[in-house]
Amino acid sequence: QVQLEESGGGLVQPGGSLRLSCAASGRTFSSYAMGWFRQAPGKEREFVATINWNGGITYYADSVKGRFTISRDNAKNTVFLQMNRLKPEDTAVYYCAASRLYVVPGSKAADYAYWGQGTQVTVSS
Repeated sequence: QVQLEESGGGLVQPGGSLRLSCAASGRTFSSYAMGWFRQAPGKEREFVATINWNGGITYYADSVKGRFTISRDNAKNTVFLQMNRLKPEDTAVYYCAASRLYVVPGSKAADYAYWGQGTQVTVSS
């Protein structure tokens, strides 16, 4: 069992940056791939980024490639999402999730067994 808690969301102007964090409980954090998903009002939850157990493999949605960076610190049981050059269309609730596909992570929500409660990101002037 893994419990996840996101933080770092907030209101930011277009072009600005935010760094999301997701702290995980338990001593097996490095046994999981970690992903970030987001859900805007009235839309389906969508994949944002994922990272495998040691950080050696990362995947991004085309919509965030080149602007967002996912990373992890296994010593601190934490995964991060650095978001730069934010756009209004990035506005959503952002969720972190843990997957047992720890070597080659997936990009589907069904690949992830554990989810956090989410943190709101609003990009607006």
